Amino acid sequence: MTSHFFLLGGAISQERLSWIEGSLKFFFVNLNPENLLHHTKSYTEDVFSFLLTGDALYSLHDPETVQIWEIILSLPSVRIICDRQELASRGISIEGLKMKYHDQVIDHNRLGVSGQQSFWNDVAKIARQHEQPIPSTIGYLQLESPYMHRSSQYAVRCLAAALDVHASVDLYAYLDGVHLSHIDQNPTEADTISGGLEEISGKAAKRGLQCLMIACSRSATARGYSTWDDGKGLVISACTIRPFRIRSLSEIVDRFMRNHIILSDNVASVRLKKDIPPSFPLEERVHAPPVTILVTGTPYGTERASGAIALGVAMAAQGILARVIFIEDGVYTLTGVHRMEEDTRAFNLQELIDVVAGNANLQFFAFRPSLHKRGLTKNPKLNSVMDIGIQELGQLMFSPPKGVEAGHQRILFF
Repeated sequence: MTSHFFLLGGAISQERLSWIEGSLKFFFVNLNPENLLHHTKSYTEDVFSFLLTGDALYSLHDPETVQIWEIILSLPSVRIICDRQELASRGISIEGLKMKYHDQVIDHNRLGVSGQQSFWNDVAKIARQHEQPIPSTIGYLQLESPYMHRSSQYAVRCLAAALDVHASVDLYAYLDGVHLSHIDQNPTEADTISGGLEEISGKAAKRGLQCLMIACSRSATARGYSTWDDGKGLVISACTIRPFRIRSLSEIVDRFMRNHIILSDNVASVRLKKDIPPSFPLEERVHAPPVTILVTGTPYGTERASGAIALGVAMAAQGILARVIFIEDGVYTLTGVHRMEEDTRAFNLQELIDVVAGNANLQFFAFRPSLHKRGLTKNPKLNSVMDIGIQELGQLMFSPPKGVEAGHQRILFF
């Protein structure tokens, strides 16, 4: 059984792989030193699985990142599962790594119900193994628009594979991800995403499985999806495919209260050891999986940074422990003094952080190595944002937060 996994589909920079390597070393040295003492190459029970597709596969060929992968593969119980189809389409060879780590680097994928090999069968199988009520659910958070980004195809393939392992499916469309729901899509050089989602909805119904597709109303309204109330408290759109429902962000967060695995194009799931029992019987315990949101991009070039903060605020408001970590280019959100014109409707993200930071379930962190790499310092007025190094990052990722009883933690890349 896989204890922890990273599903990575975007480009992996040397910086990103370095902090992943550092956090894994913290896990083994500080939290599980017995694994180092009894190093084994047996993978009947994998501790870490890295599931790589899309542009993430280039990191297995780039000399700067390959040397970091070799350090990661030298740790106990680590394996990499590659998307064979995406390797072939990109002409990427990983034979060198396979020869050196033949039982850890895997490029043959699991057979599905159709008899075809697919990387997403491996993903669905691993996601299905995690503790949750049976029948289980696999969720998928989509942030990017279709066709411009290949991640929309991954979402369809992942949900289809989930049905094949008899899991119900959720799709949460947020930010540009709401465009997956648009009717009358007719690309000439790609599979139709909306058609694929309608097919998934139909298959789920035939198999007696649930299929829920929700688009965030705030994201949808901003992008011109006309809506109205049908008199039953439901928001309907004239320009979305039938399976989709446009709902408030809080209704998406409601689904995050549940224990199922939620995937995305760049995401991780970390198993948590059970926290110690409460000191007092009346002490409140949190059963929803905590969420760590990694803000990796610049603050105003896209909606990702503000969307990440908004998601963290919505989760905290409903009792989910949310930690927002500004890392890689995300640290630009915290540097300098941001000033907006008085008549602008855009958020000043530094002011927004100060306003929302009072919630006990919401914590903000700045990754010092990313600041140092760019020769930057944090705005000293952002007292609510704690500076952390690699040790603290590892602690946040792998140690169970106090008072949380959930079996795993969700890590989302924005």
